[in-house]
Amino acid sequence: MSKKLFMVSLGPGDVELLTLKALNAFKASDAICVPTKSEDGSFTKSITHTIVSEALALLGVEKKLIPVYSPMRFNPKDWEDEAEIVLETLKEYEKVCFVTLGDAGIYSSIYYLLDFIKAKESGVYENCEVIAGVTSFSAASAVSKKALCLGDEQLTIKPINPRGEVQTTEILMRPKIGMDTKVLGEGDFYTYENMYLRDEKITPSKIERVRRYMTLFINYARRG
Repeated sequence: MSKKLFMVSLGPGDVELLTLKALNAFKASDAICVPTKSEDGSFTKSITHTIVSEALALLGVEKKLIPVYSPMRFNPKDWEDEAEIVLETLKEYEKVCFVTLGDAGIYSSIYYLLDFIKAKESGVYENCEVIAGVTSFSAASAVSKKALCLGDEQLTIKPINPRGEVQTTEILMRPKIGMDTKVLGEGDFYTYENMYLRDEKITPSKIERVRRYMTLFINYARRG
């Protein structure tokens, strides 16, 4: 399939904290879908538009910018409408970006949109690439020169005003080689070994025994 969708994380607001992957996606794309809170499709209320514009100026390229009305009401119909705009854009252009602030994996609407895209156009979903970004809290840690966690400390991320029952995703790091993973319990586990290295291995389950020091386990929240 020639159509390509990039879901691009913009980081915490500083164009210099965009990743090379994000910039390369902008260069490769024909159009960029940019969320805005303005119903008229203008970008007067869009922080994402400011960051994208700065990035394109930095790259010295021009791209078609498509406004995506994003009222942030936590309403599934809004996500469906946003996904529809992305899919309509892909009918006109071969390669398209959709952008989000921060990192796509942290309280982002990207995965709500991808659920609708998967249901409507499974081929687009399969050929979609999610590009990670710098989180607001990692940037805040760097600015303050204070570590988020050291030694055996834990890091907790939680919503201040939850809308209902709270599910938890656990990120489990720093295992010992040879460790039996039964001690981690059960859940919706993925195992990531040597990510982005030549011998990278991602397993959609929990491996039985740790083989490499650079092994990360994520026990994903159970979602309906």
